[in-house]
Amino acid sequence: MKLPTIKSLYGRIFAIFWLTLLLVLIAVLAAQQADPRQQHELPVSSKIKLQKMADNISNRLFSMHGSLEDNLEKVQRNLSERGGIKLYFTNLEGEVYNQRQHHGGSRTLKNFTSIADDPNNPQQRLYGRWMLAGPFLVDDGQSEALMYVGRMWREAPPFYAQILDKPFQLLLVTMVVSTPLLLWLAWALSRPARRMQAAAERVAEGRLDIDPSLEKGPREFRQAGASFNQMVTALNQMISGQQRLLSDISHELRSPLTRLRMANALAIRKQGESPELSRIDTEAERMEQMIADLLALSRMQLNSHAGRETYTLEELWLTLLEDAEFEAEQHNKALTYQAIPSASIEGNGPLLCSALENVVRNAIKYANHNVDVVFTVSGRELKVVVSDDGEGVPQEMLADIFRPFYRVSTARDRASGGTGLGLAITDSAMRQHNGKAEASLNDKGGLTVTLVFGLINTAK
Repeated sequence: MKLPTIKSLYGRIFAIFWLTLLLVLIAVLAAQQADPRQQHELPVSSKIKLQKMADNISNRLFSMHGSLEDNLEKVQRNLSERGGIKLYFTNLEGEVYNQRQHHGGSRTLKNFTSIADDPNNPQQRLYGRWMLAGPFLVDDGQSEALMYVGRMWREAPPFYAQILDKPFQLLLVTMVVSTPLLLWLAWALSRPARRMQAAAERVAEGRLDIDPSLEKGPREFRQAGASFNQMVTALNQMISGQQRLLSDISHELRSPLTRLRMANALAIRKQGESPELSRIDTEAERMEQMIADLLALSRMQLNSHAGRETYTLEELWLTLLEDAEFEAEQHNKALTYQAIPSASIEGNGPLLCSALENVVRNAIKYANHNVDVVFTVSGRELKVVVSDDGEGVPQEMLADIFRPFYRVSTARDRASGGTGLGLAITDSAMRQHNGKAEASLNDKGGLTVTLVFGLINTAK
């Protein structure tokens, strides 16, 4: 197995984990160093004050008679517990003088004197409520002894000392210390994932653009981003190949159809009109229109990612509805539509126009008298509902009318004209804009087609 590196995803997780533990360890050690219950060097001010006291005691010992131990006991009785302090004396080997006066504190005193025995480097340490400091050298001119000073500690325990004494609080502090690092780690890991998500959403919308930012970040995400960009490149190449194929198909199919119609026209001119020749011309014209519609559908599916802009709904559909209203009047029908909402949408303009135009013209063709167009904006969603009062479609066929070339056996059959691709173009356009097209029967017995668009921006 390869060792983790800082450029890899699992290497960064490993590094952050150990860095968090290191910071917590440093914080705990720093707190212990400042804990008065740990042994520390005596502050300079206290050192000067206690050294002066030791010098005064030495001066008194010079004027006293008797052994050093007896004289120190007298000094201890006179000075101890004045100003909340206690004095303790030991010989240079650390044996405590007058132990009977210390009672239960002798063990504490022995502990401190065993770790603080250098008068050139006095120490201090907190035991319970007593702070011990020392040693300081005292002498009577002939013998020497060590002085230790104890005083009552009246201050509250430091905050960090309280934390160290309570595991639950220590755990909370550890969590607080590690939270910024973990947040940074989560942000660093989610950022390339969000870039990948945004790129996938763009591809889903039909925008096949290479994103160089995907190839940044941890090694695993860089590799995934490079593969994603390779996929987009392959899709673009495939689309370009299909476009060339469509162009070739268009040329190869239309050329013989054109020659067929020209030959049929010459035959009519020479032989005159006949039902057979008229049928040939009608079917050739219908085939040419079908090829044109099929190529248009294919081009829309391939080129939907190109030419995407932001349009207001009014500039996108107002002219279309006005033309449809005029067309309905020519067929003695009425088309009514509500005021178009003040909102905008991003997408392929011609494709969005075709989506609504095919539905509206389909409704005009099959309506008996009336066609209604209703716009509804809810949040960032737009619904366009187109209803007619025609004969409708059988309930079981509603889900199939958006399929290419699908026909029903009612008035909406091939005799009415068309190629059966109009609603298929609408459905393709909706899917390419993250929307959907739905069909249902209305209370008038006619067909209602609902177009649902997402990501609508309401104009302010």
